[in-house]
Amino acid sequence: QVHLVESGGGLVQAGGSLKLSCAASERTLSNYDMGWLRQAQGKEREFVAAISYGGDATYYANSVKGRFTIYKARGTLYLQMNNLKPEDTAVYYCAAHTGSDYYHPATYGYWGQGTSVTVSS
Repeated sequence: QVHLVESGGGLVQAGGSLKLSCAASERTLSNYDMGWLRQAQGKEREFVAAISYGGDATYYANSVKGRFTIYKARGTLYLQMNNLKPEDTAVYYCAAHTGSDYYHPATYGYWGQGTSVTVSS
């Protein structure tokens, strides 16, 4: 059983920061590579960031590289988002990876309900 609950979304001004949290469990985080993915209005869901189950490797979409940081601690997966841009506006999901790569939403088998992020100009 994998249960994921995101929180931390909201409205933020461009250039600001938010930290998203995904409540999971130590068992889940130690058995699955984990990812953050997002879906903007009118667009397909896209990969944002991923972290290996050992926590020693991270991966980022080019659009967020240098601005976002994925990390985990004490049963919680986090996404620190800095220098936010209006194009970051989307519903953000945490997910447990069950496929062959990190970059495609279809390779994630367990999903949270999502948390909405809106970046204003």
